[in-house]
Amino acid sequence: MNNQESQGLRIGEGMEVTLHFTLSLEDGTVVDSTRDKQAATFQVGDGNLPPGFEHPLKGLTTGETGSFEITPEHAFGQHNPQNIQMLKRDDFEDEAPEVGMVMSFADAAGGELPGVIKHIEGEQVEVDFNHPLAGRTLTFEVEVLDVKPATTH
Repeated sequence: MNNQESQGLRIGEGMEVTLHFTLSLEDGTVVDSTRDKQAATFQVGDGNLPPGFEHPLKGLTTGETGSFEITPEHAFGQHNPQNIQMLKRDDFEDEAPEVGMVMSFADAAGGELPGVIKHIEGEQVEVDFNHPLAGRTLTFEVEVLDVKPATTH
């Protein structure tokens, strides 16, 4: 389907969407953007984009733009104190932890879980496993470049 044929299709479940986006904090600090690189392409409902980001896009079509405020509950959740863990310095075999460092840890399912080193005191290392944007209200600005039915490979 060429771009001419996809005109008029609206973003909805199962559609493939190509867009440019800018994600910024309350103070305007840009945390992610595709504006200076390749546009993002995703399938609505495939789980790659949190529902709080997909929902406001529904109904938009090629050429439309939007700016949406995404609350923590609909973005990366509230900051959860239970996601802050104390680990022993000995648990860090390969690399010495430093405050501010983002390190990768294995989760219970064997996947990777990023954690930020928050504090080091003696043999104790405080690691925050919250998403770095947890607890933040975000502004999600989009420019829809293309909307078409998703193709399955």
